[in-house]
Amino acid sequence: MFRSPRHRTILLVTLGSFLALRSVPCATAPEPGDLRGVGKVTFPITSVPDVQSDFARGVALLHSFFYEEARRVFTSVAERDPKCAIAQWGIAMTWWHPIWTPPTRDEMRAGKAAIAKAMSMNAGSDRERGFITTLNTYYNTPDGSAAAPVGQSCHGPVAPRDRVIAYEKAMRQLRDKHPDDFEVQTFYAFAVLATGYATPNDTSLSKQLEAAGMLEKLWKQDANHPGVVHYLIHAYDYPQLAQRGLVAAQSYDEIAPWVPHALHMPSHIFTRLGMWDESIEANRASAEASRAYAAMRHRNATEAEELHALDYLAYSYLQEAQDTEAKKIVDIAAKVKKTNPELEFSAAYALAAIPTRYAFERNDWSAAANLSIPNVPHWSSFPFMEALIEYGHALGRAHTGDVEGARKAIARMHQLRDATKDPKFDYFKSHLDLQMQAASAWVAAAEGKKNEAIDMLRRPRIAKTYSASIPFRPERSFRFASN
Repeated sequence: MFRSPRHRTILLVTLGSFLALRSVPCATAPEPGDLRGVGKVTFPITSVPDVQSDFARGVALLHSFFYEEARRVFTSVAERDPKCAIAQWGIAMTWWHPIWTPPTRDEMRAGKAAIAKAMSMNAGSDRERGFITTLNTYYNTPDGSAAAPVGQSCHGPVAPRDRVIAYEKAMRQLRDKHPDDFEVQTFYAFAVLATGYATPNDTSLSKQLEAAGMLEKLWKQDANHPGVVHYLIHAYDYPQLAQRGLVAAQSYDEIAPWVPHALHMPSHIFTRLGMWDESIEANRASAEASRAYAAMRHRNATEAEELHALDYLAYSYLQEAQDTEAKKIVDIAAKVKKTNPELEFSAAYALAAIPTRYAFERNDWSAAANLSIPNVPHWSSFPFMEALIEYGHALGRAHTGDVEGARKAIARMHQLRDATKDPKFDYFKSHLDLQMQAASAWVAAAEGKKNEAIDMLRRPRIAKTYSASIPFRPERSFRFASN
């Protein structure tokens, strides 16, 4: 399984999630930009007949986290049937990303407006009213969990815990009321999974396993449901569980063969299992689908989903010593001037991680010392991504004898660490502290203080923390300590 010694030098992209998938077979793949292949769900609603199939398609897109396109579909349904309250529920669901970053202020405002409108309308059926009131619980539960640890995903900090728990409890009541409704059961399992993501201190992964147990049963009833398979992959996206998610990962691309995230998501499992060829195929397909979507909807921007796929793709290439292919990804990332969405954590992370990892993996310390800061709008909103590049500067300059330059990079890391007081970024602050400590050790080494450097790298907190899944694993920093 280990095609190159580099596999043991994991500078992972991990923020808590990695999955995998087979690429789309050429004979059956839709044309680029064709969004009809999104999976199928059955979600009967009270509406005019000609919007029923489109609404179900919107739900399928929602299950694959294609939020923008799902919103477009639900909005179209609402325009064609102004009395369709559940269409407003769909719109509100697209503004909340349960296991991704929570809504921004503007998104929260838009979601609240949509669910308030749904609440003011005749829902048409008790089941539809149940979905609406349940989501209303999320949007209108005060968040008092600011001091609680914040869960993380590969797309950044997840939603506030109090709201997520309130939503899960409301969904449980809806599940109990409709025990034979497949979509209700699926959304409830996802709510349980979201609570797991929002409870990072539960190392037993009890909620993830609870959700997986429900989803496994649902999968036996419908092997082609996009949400069930997708959520299973997320539930198993942990080192100790990844093997359980392999079959789901190998199925998802065939269920939703032209949804960028569906094509990428299996590579989380493939990456965790060291299946580099499969991860390469999955992320090449995802990047291609993302580019096709951008050509349709956002011609002047690079989709964040493409950058996320390229991040995994470059990493997989490096594990197979395909440096030339990895360099192509570095060059693509360097040319990005605008992303969609503009404030997207995973895009900013990819722009920082791709070139830094490429330099680290190849021991190219001169390149690390001279890494460029991305020139994209809102870059200042992601101080920890710039800090990652400064970490590259610090190690690169220490290795090439520029001790003063390394110190300046570490000082800049301190500034960036203190750039935000938002507690949801405490996770990144703690790891930035460790990176600064590792960088300081290499400065000490460059100054001939070998014993001091080794002592700094052997400190228990560094060794313990970097053995877990974190945004960027500079394991080359520990080569000195282990030697």
